[in-house]
Amino acid sequence: MITPDDVKLLRRAIGIAAQAVTLGDAPYGSLLAGPDGTVLIEAHNTVRRDNDIAAHPELKLARWAARELDPGTAARTTLYTSCRPCGMCAGGLVRSGLGRVVYALSTEQLVELNPESGAWPTVTHEGPALFDEARVPIEAYYRS
Repeated sequence: MITPDDVKLLRRAIGIAAQAVTLGDAPYGSLLAGPDGTVLIEAHNTVRRDNDIAAHPELKLARWAARELDPGTAARTTLYTSCRPCGMCAGGLVRSGLGRVVYALSTEQLVELNPESGAWPTVTHEGPALFDEARVPIEAYYRS
């Protein structure tokens, strides 16, 4: 359930996205709030500027949280973001241990506003293969 405090912080994330545009960057912004609602860190999309496909603000904040916060604190944080996180960012958010995400635009709404956002080609996946070989480093790591 989105609260009035969530709305305030979500508006701030949208403001970060608007500021990104003035800097020549893509219009996506995020912030991470601690358990008490204090903003811990903010970021915007710098994919073009950094020539880095992973420079999405959600992923930047997830990586920061994984490095800087203990798991208990991370689990009580909320990420506020201008658009629903993409698959890459969603995976990073899960791995970071963040507790909650609140977003403004859905993926469908984003694609409606910018059809190119939904035009990613699919990547062919083939496997599994070479189980007996691939399991050796996995077992060595987890059994040590």
